[in-house]
Amino acid sequence: MVKTIRKGEKILYVCEECKLKYEEREIAEKCEAWCSKYKTCNLEIIEHAVE
Repeated sequence: MVKTIRKGEKILYVCEECKLKYEEREIAEKCEAWCSKYKTCNLEIIEHAVE
């Protein structure tokens, strides 16, 4: 399950598998699903990471 954190005034969503942070929950959920299934990162997804 994607974790929600507050960083200043922003809310970020964290992929629990690779710990990358996203501004959109939907992308974080896609990242987490990919990481869980393939045990790798998808470049098309992680290009949206903010940290």
